[in-house]
Amino acid sequence: MHRNKKRTGVQDVVQFALKQKWIWTGYVDRFDDNRFTQRVIKWQPRDVRRARGRQPRRWRDDLVQLKGATWIHDAQHRQQWRSDVKGYFQQ
Repeated sequence: MHRNKKRTGVQDVVQFALKQKWIWTGYVDRFDDNRFTQRVIKWQPRDVRRARGRQPRRWRDDLVQLKGATWIHDAQHRQQWRSDVKGYFQQ
């Protein structure tokens, strides 16, 4: 199946969405002011009771999984962030 995608030039929609999320997050994280979009990305719920089962995913959970806990620091460096995005999604 992977070979067919490569041959036809069709992108995996999940990979495409994740790549766009990663690019947009780097862009937003480099803003100088405390915009709403930055607060959403870095949001940490407080004293929230959750039902049993799997915990809800936050925006940053995918980034932490892919990049580690240092993603916020790494996103500040545009060239390195772009290089990381390119390297990850060319695999």
